[in-house]
Amino acid sequence: MTDFRDEILDIVSSFGISAAVDIVLVAGALYWILLLLRGTTAMSILRGAAVLLVVAFLFARIFDLVVLNWLLRNSVTGIVLAVVIIFQSDIRRALERLGRTGVWGLAGHREFEPHVLELIIRTVMKLARSGTGGLIVLERDTGLDDVIEVGISVNAPATGELLETLFYPGAPMHDGAVVIRGGRILAAGCTLPLSSRVMASRFGTRHRAGLGLTESTDAVVLVISEERGEISLAANGRLVSPVNERQLRIQLETLFEVDLDRGTTSEERTIKSDLNEAL
Repeated sequence: MTDFRDEILDIVSSFGISAAVDIVLVAGALYWILLLLRGTTAMSILRGAAVLLVVAFLFARIFDLVVLNWLLRNSVTGIVLAVVIIFQSDIRRALERLGRTGVWGLAGHREFEPHVLELIIRTVMKLARSGTGGLIVLERDTGLDDVIEVGISVNAPATGELLETLFYPGAPMHDGAVVIRGGRILAAGCTLPLSSRVMASRFGTRHRAGLGLTESTDAVVLVISEERGEISLAANGRLVSPVNERQLRIQLETLFEVDLDRGTTSEERTIKSDLNEAL
């Protein structure tokens, strides 16, 4: 206990400009890493692990526990390697986000004109009402060329009629995903990576595929369930289901930073807040 107090006093007495700069740099780096991992599974687990390590460190130092001190000093490298291995998918997604947004998070999303988003919303609602399944991928900053290449090239302006035709139950490409970039449908019948997460039994392969793509890219995926006629929205590695027309419109406004020419009521602000928390 006395040694620990003496160490604290030594640190305080030797505190200078270089120490202040050192602390600021380390704190900034940690804050930046936490921002990258925010909203991921890794963040929740790391938070609990950090609390456990801090408690163990304090006990070891205050009560001069020799064995625990030795373990903490010599396990740093192993802990870092374990974190990298266990959370490799979350770290990959965080690094991919850094690559597309830069250090300061400044990047513009792939442009979607308001009328294109309105067209997509109308078509999605029509598909849901008719019980027609669908999987629509809206590309943002992360390029989806690897997904597009495994599908059938379309490269045509996005229209409601074309989307309905592509998802018509008798069409050869209706089970795959349609990828839209800006105002053009680039490909149909695309295969998406499936999420490995445990999901509720009511979610099928389309939901797992939509979620899987958003775990590794910043794409927005709309899933229409043919069994229940429900609409789901996947973004940032999370799935919101079901969403109604108003919720869908508000969330697309937020994700693509566009104004779909509506007044924003207090109810809509509440919906936007709830959906933002979910995503």
